[in-house]
Amino acid sequence: MKVRLPAWTATLTWKSACFIVVMCCTLAALLGALVHVEVTRQTVATAREKALGKLHDVSRAYEAGEALPPGSGLDPAGLPPKLRALAVGGRRGTMVADFEGRPRMWAAAPADGRALATAIDYEQSARTINGLDNAIIGSSVLAIGGTLLVGAFAVTRVTRRLHQTATVARRITQGDLDARVGDPRTKDPSRHQDEVSTVAGALDTMAGSLQTKLESERRFTADVAHELRTPLTGLQAASELLPEGRPTELVRERVRTMRQLTEDLLEISRLDSRSEVVETDLHQLGRLAGRVVRASGTDTEVVVVRDAHVETDRRRLERVLGNLVANAHKHGRAPVVLTVDGPVVTVRDHGDGFPDYLMEHGPQRFRSGGGKGHGLGLTIAVGQAEAIGAELSFRRAEGGGALAVLVLPEPPAGLAGPGSA
Repeated sequence: MKVRLPAWTATLTWKSACFIVVMCCTLAALLGALVHVEVTRQTVATAREKALGKLHDVSRAYEAGEALPPGSGLDPAGLPPKLRALAVGGRRGTMVADFEGRPRMWAAAPADGRALATAIDYEQSARTINGLDNAIIGSSVLAIGGTLLVGAFAVTRVTRRLHQTATVARRITQGDLDARVGDPRTKDPSRHQDEVSTVAGALDTMAGSLQTKLESERRFTADVAHELRTPLTGLQAASELLPEGRPTELVRERVRTMRQLTEDLLEISRLDSRSEVVETDLHQLGRLAGRVVRASGTDTEVVVVRDAHVETDRRRLERVLGNLVANAHKHGRAPVVLTVDGPVVTVRDHGDGFPDYLMEHGPQRFRSGGGKGHGLGLTIAVGQAEAIGAELSFRRAEGGGALAVLVLPEPPAGLAGPGSA
């Protein structure tokens, strides 16, 4: 079974800390090993020179028949067997070995088929090497800790700026086109920019360009819709003067369609600009839904499972429900059912269901799917739902058909009226 690591191990701070620790440990181990080997080599070489010098004096005394100094003699006790064999074989050598619980540097040379050996105290040299090893370990720990603190501080500064850039990007994604990173390095030309400030500057530039283009499109849409209202009003008045007949009905229908499209474009423009003020009040949801269905003039069944009082903008909520009902009848098939279950309102038809792109990305203006255009109705419904703080989602109903789910925010407990959820 694959072990799943905690989420914090994927952060840049954690990865940087691990990298710093690994590199510091590797560097400390390499430097410590080099220092240990070099100091040990010099210490052993110094002790060997002393032992060989003493062995030379012992050899002269032995050849002269004089008394040998203490710690010296032929095959003395404690002489390492390997060194004795080396001396008996006719060669001189040295070796470090413990004698009576203390480390000694032995030196031996051949003498009449035996080993003439002497020893010097090696305890101080061994203590020096052990102290050096402890100093290397302690200094390495301190160096790793200090480097880790400094590295963590530097990495945290970078990750904090990256988090700020990511937060601004999410705000832009959610529609806040005024959001900017505002990195001071991008505002001052005299300061050198690093990679993070370059990304922040690019994001700010992209957001500004996107905001300019969207505002230009919104103004263009609003201007076109506004300019169309006057000639359409005149066209509608002129159509009323035409003699009754099938051609006249067709003209009047097309004029009404054009006027409705113009009003929808103006409403979308106002929603995009976020300039409208939401006027909320307490309303009984079941009664409001019934009124919307009656105003639509459609054969829509209203089912109130659990009525509720909601604090919302009545005009905007009626617009949302009216567009959902109209869309269900226009692009789905009967029966169409509007259900109220507490603060949740669903509109279901029994047609082919919403296309995949709409359920994944939401309604798109003037996009058609399966030969049927969704137009601006669902786009306005989504915009008005966001304006009143509701959540509108599109799904496929069990058993077939399209299902639009509107979740309204519940009012505070003190404002809930009788019959509320």
